[in-house]
Amino acid sequence: MEIKETFTQEQFKTLVQDLIEQTLKATKSALSDAQLNNEQIDGIIMVGGSTRMPCIQEAVKNLFKTDLLNDLNPDEVVALGAATQANILAGNGDEDLLLLDVTPLSLGIETMGSIVERIIPRNTTLPIAMAQEFTTYKDGQTAMAVHILQGERELADDCRSLARFELRGIPPMVAGAAKIRVTYQVDADGLLSVTAKEMVSGVESRIEVKPSYGLKENEITDMLQASFSHAREDMQARALREQQVEAERMIVDLHAALEKDGRALLEPAEYQCLEVAIKQLQDVLANSREHRVIARQIESVGKASEEFAARRMNASIKSALAGQSLDDVETNL
Repeated sequence: MEIKETFTQEQFKTLVQDLIEQTLKATKSALSDAQLNNEQIDGIIMVGGSTRMPCIQEAVKNLFKTDLLNDLNPDEVVALGAATQANILAGNGDEDLLLLDVTPLSLGIETMGSIVERIIPRNTTLPIAMAQEFTTYKDGQTAMAVHILQGERELADDCRSLARFELRGIPPMVAGAAKIRVTYQVDADGLLSVTAKEMVSGVESRIEVKPSYGLKENEITDMLQASFSHAREDMQARALREQQVEAERMIVDLHAALEKDGRALLEPAEYQCLEVAIKQLQDVLANSREHRVIARQIESVGKASEEFAARRMNASIKSALAGQSLDDVETNL
């Protein structure tokens, strides 16, 4: 069955408006990634057959507030660019042009609370090596799981899982004392090497992975669009997870401190007051989905435990100095 229908330009513009908006969003994102603004752009070259559409030209012209360069055939520009690059790669001519490979998506690691910590941002020029330091979450922790992720979302479940491995043999220390340096290195061929090294003992573990393996161009586009569409809710989700992790850490630390020194350093009423504060934080943690509410309760518990923390610090100093003379202390300093 053959269907014939006539559309006016305005009707057609209405039908493709969502596609135009996606195009402008991608353009703005490219400017942001390049750390440029509209005023720094010398000219706009329209490439591809769809740029002949008046509605596309109008939208781009309005975005940049400047006339467009339409004196090139949009269907031939891509082929011309490919031919120029092929000529450079073949070693012919002395074209003053350089095409650099970049990471199409960010590469990161999963931290407590399933939060993604980016180590190599997207659009970073290859080859590249970048590193960050992390630490342990629990007292006496001797191993750390490293989960390698790819994507622009804030939570691990919303990103692409590339690989997992473990760093074992971490010396048992109090939580937060260990220094574990995680290095991401991507070579010119796009091969990612991840190394985790505990800086005191020198123990390390590593893995290699190809981030682009099995990843199609349309999947990259979908992941980027999803990050734009969910940006606001992702940031709220990250803020919530961060406060939840902080609250959980505070609860564990205070319980351990009370068990160890609470009876010796606190009056019964003070001890009970701290227990109530911890219980209130546990209730807020269990029932609230608002990160600001949890943050306020964390602050409240922090203030309630300030005196206890000061007494523990004084007791620790007295214990360390017990049996030493002033001369001994000066010598140690």
